[in-house]
Amino acid sequence: MTEPASATVIANLLDEVEIPENGTLSRVAFDGDGFRVVLFAFDTGQELTDHAATVPAIVQVLEGRISIMLDGETHEIGPGSWVHMEAHLIHALTALEPSIVILTLRRSI
Repeated sequence: MTEPASATVIANLLDEVEIPENGTLSRVAFDGDGFRVVLFAFDTGQELTDHAATVPAIVQVLEGRISIMLDGETHEIGPGSWVHMEAHLIHALTALEPSIVILTLRRSI
């Protein structure tokens, strides 16, 4: 017998994290069905240094502005921006102002 379909609803992602003073916060919003969704909150000047994910990823800015380096090329992006990264792409980001970012990772299925 087939399991019934289910859904996960988060009414407002911005309510799920608070930007820490002089810090960075990460919170897993969803982990399942082949996806992991992580919310990041950065105060101005906070950064994630060069790294790469082993799976494809999507970054979306919900609030604020960030500088994102993608394989040596830097982009300044803000709310509504969308970035797709292939697996193993070297990237880094710096918050240019208090910012909230959502990261979606596609897990191997």
